[in-house]
Amino acid sequence: MAKIRQTESKLLNLLLLIIGIEILAVSINMFYAPHEIAAGGATGIAILLEATLGLNISVVVMLINIVMLILSYIFLGKGTTLRIALGSVLLPICLAITPQIKLIEDPLLTVIVGGAIFAVGISILYQLDASSGGTTVPPLIIKKYFGIKTSTTLLMIDGMICLLNLFVAGIETMFLAILSQILTTIVMNFIETGLDRKKVIYVMSEHDLEELKQQLAYLGKALTIFNVTGGYTGNEREMLMIIVENPDYHHMLKTIRNIDAEAFILVANAAEAHGGVWRDGERYDKLLG
Repeated sequence: MAKIRQTESKLLNLLLLIIGIEILAVSINMFYAPHEIAAGGATGIAILLEATLGLNISVVVMLINIVMLILSYIFLGKGTTLRIALGSVLLPICLAITPQIKLIEDPLLTVIVGGAIFAVGISILYQLDASSGGTTVPPLIIKKYFGIKTSTTLLMIDGMICLLNLFVAGIETMFLAILSQILTTIVMNFIETGLDRKKVIYVMSEHDLEELKQQLAYLGKALTIFNVTGGYTGNEREMLMIIVENPDYHHMLKTIRNIDAEAFILVANAAEAHGGVWRDGERYDKLLG
C-alpha cells in the first residue's frame, strides 16, 4: 500500500510539473514572444535572439539548459542537477509544441496577463521544489562559492536581460519587461502566501490591561498573553496578542484606543493562521483552558 501511494504521489508530481512547465510555455509563446518582450531567464534570451537573428526559441532554450545542466553537474553536484534536469528538458519541448500566437494586441495588457500566467507556472514549480533550469543555475553557483544570495544574483541577471530590450525593441519594451517582472513577483507572493491574510496585533497597556482582556472576551476575540520584560526599565508586564481578519482590523484598533489611548500597539501581517483557537466567536476563556 505504501509503495502504491508513493507511486501515485510521484505520478501526481510529474503531472503537476508538466502542467507548470506548459503554463510557462503558454505565457512565453502566446504573450511575451509575439511582442518581442524579454522579461528575463533563458526564455528572455531566446526571445531576444529570435527577434535579432531569427533563431527558434525552443532550440535556444534547449541549448542554454544543456549548458546549465553541465555547469550544475560540475559545480553543484549530481543531486542538484537531477532535481532540475527534468524541468530543463520539458520546457524546450513544451515551447516547441505550443504554437506562438499573439492572443492580445495591446502590449500592456499582454504583460499583465502574461506575467500573471507565468507566476502561476513558477509557483507550481516552487511547490514541487522543481525548476525549469536556465538562468537559475548561475545564482546557485555564485552563492556556493561567493556567498551572495541567489535572489540578488537572479535579479541582476534578469535586470540585464530586461535592459537588452532597449537595444532590440526600444525603451517601451524594456519598461514593459521590467513591469512584467514586478507583476510576476506580486502575483507569486499572493499565490504562495494566500489571499486570506490576517493581522497580528500586539498590545501593552500601563493601566487598562484587564479592561482590554474583558472587552476582547466580550467581543469573542481569542488572545494570547505573553510575559515580557522591558529592556530599559527591567519591569515585567503582560503583552496581548490578537489575530484578526483584515476587515476587523480598524475596528479592533478603535476598540483598543477607546479603552487606552496611550496603549503600545504593534501590528504585523500574517500570511497564514490555522489551528488553535483564534477565530471570531471563540471564547477567550476557552483559549486559556
